[in-house]
Amino acid sequence: MCSACLKRGGIALLAALALAACEREQREFQIPPAKSSPPAMTAISPLVGGESDLALRAQRQKDFGDNAYHISQGQTLYGAFNCYGCHAWGGGDIGPPLMDDKWIYGGEIDQVYLSIAQGRANGMPAFAGKISPDQIWQLAAYVRSMSGMAPKASRPARDDHLRTPSPQEAHKQPIVSDEREDH
Repeated sequence: MCSACLKRGGIALLAALALAACEREQREFQIPPAKSSPPAMTAISPLVGGESDLALRAQRQKDFGDNAYHISQGQTLYGAFNCYGCHAWGGGDIGPPLMDDKWIYGGEIDQVYLSIAQGRANGMPAFAGKISPDQIWQLAAYVRSMSGMAPKASRPARDDHLRTPSPQEAHKQPIVSDEREDH
């Protein structure tokens, strides 16, 4: 073999190794159907019998609760399904607040899932069968993030209507003058 061929082969090998070593976030946009079924024996609160499936809870927290994409989708669904009509933007209104650490039916992701899926007495409608299980998991992940229960890197940013302009943007605003020109 010629030295040029060996050199090209070496460069190709190094490029392949560099690409293989590059770690990127893998996003799963669809969860396999077997995993998306609701928990069957999850305790809703300490007052109700049943055992929590801690393995399912940990897996759902990893899949949805620690994933910025799913939390962001949950934020979109929260507005689309008018959740703020009862819970405001997390501070509570006719529904309980979601920004504190007091959760009536439990604050773990599987417990929030059950509250959304099954509904609750005195006003919380059941969404199971009306929206997909993945959307319920996304909503549960977003609701938990409102009270700071999601990793900081996964939490959604402030809504656009709450954002203040940067100094560069503020200088681009047109100057409105009250002075009138008399002709």
